[in-house]
Amino acid sequence: MKGPKIRELRVTPIAVTDPPLLNCVGVHAPYALRTIIEIITDDGITGISEIPGNIEIDAYLEKSRELIVGEDPFQMNRVKQQLFDRFGQDESDQRGNNPWDSRSLVHVYSALEVACLDIQGKICGRPVVDLLGGRCRDSVPFDAYLFYKKRGAGGRLGFDIDPNATGWAAARQAAAETPEEIVVQARAMMKEFGFKSIKLKGGAFHPREEVEAMVQLRKEFGPDVPLRIDPNGVWSVETAIKYGRKMEGILEYLEDPTLTQQGMAEVRKALNMPLATNMCTTSFEEIPESVRLWSEDVILSDHHFWGGLRESINLGKVCQIFGKGLSMHSNSHLGISLIAMVHMAAAIPNLTYDLDSHYPWQSDEVIVGGRVKFDGGRVAVPLEPGLGIELDHSEVERLHKQYLDCGLTHRDDTAEMKKLDPSWEYKPVRW
Repeated sequence: MKGPKIRELRVTPIAVTDPPLLNCVGVHAPYALRTIIEIITDDGITGISEIPGNIEIDAYLEKSRELIVGEDPFQMNRVKQQLFDRFGQDESDQRGNNPWDSRSLVHVYSALEVACLDIQGKICGRPVVDLLGGRCRDSVPFDAYLFYKKRGAGGRLGFDIDPNATGWAAARQAAAETPEEIVVQARAMMKEFGFKSIKLKGGAFHPREEVEAMVQLRKEFGPDVPLRIDPNGVWSVETAIKYGRKMEGILEYLEDPTLTQQGMAEVRKALNMPLATNMCTTSFEEIPESVRLWSEDVILSDHHFWGGLRESINLGKVCQIFGKGLSMHSNSHLGISLIAMVHMAAAIPNLTYDLDSHYPWQSDEVIVGGRVKFDGGRVAVPLEPGLGIELDHSEVERLHKQYLDCGLTHRDDTAEMKKLDPSWEYKPVRW
């Protein structure tokens, strides 16, 4: 039987406005880079996806055009094999001094797969979640993802200040460098979106200050609101044990307090609480050592980094077999990635924790109808065929022009921080 063929691949880099959020590396630049992918079949059906952007990943996508045009969008195993035959396998994530996952091909394949699943769903008349095995839940829960924010950086290019803003709009543009200010931020985000759990991005201040923020959050919201903190690996093993002990009984889990599976395993043995990771175990090749050492109790999936939606479903099964918990990592994404996450999370039986999402921090959007709505901290699984969303081409065009005008080609939080503090240096282990 003759099936559909891919006629066209469109790759559009965009830049979206991003607040000055702090992390262990520095501060977010005024714009976060994303890349929008459109795959169009010979009968005019379009599938879309979105991934973190940089010029290397965009170049790989452009080179993949000759591999995917003419292919059947249902034959993703063949597309994947051709992709890796052409470009070679990504190495397991050896970050070294780089806290960000630097692999490219997993991003590229995840982009192609999500767009093709969108096409498949439209052809079959079924939502993507059904192509992943069917829904285990009708809506997906997210946490309130808090960030420290640099004082005095709010009025920079790309992040406008509205003196009349109230509620979350005001909190989103306010500084947050103290435990008290983090609590204010949490109140506003919880009220606006209805989240039932809280995560704080740590690694920006001394551990004692960040521990105090978690103590204050517990006092404010009580024991029924799960808490977690992510220092992004910049604590030494000794520091992670010392300050981890101060948070026993407070945290739902402690995420990536230190680097490497070996370091995490040492911390895990010393603490009476779960550890989670999206840094020390990031590929299927690393799972055996993760289980042998028991470097973490919870793996944070991310279809951009684990090779697509179906591979993330496979990760859920692996976690179930070995008794590990499962949640999801986030980045500065728009609604396409968010909805892809929702389809995937809805299909995983053992989704044991609320998902992370930067989405409340973003203000731009590229899908028709505007921003995705949260109801009680949850996003409903779309019922429409495919992803259930469509691209707003006028917004894509605007944000592509913004990409061309801003001049950014990579994420570099350290360089951005040096503009605010010339003495700043990123240290893989800071405390």
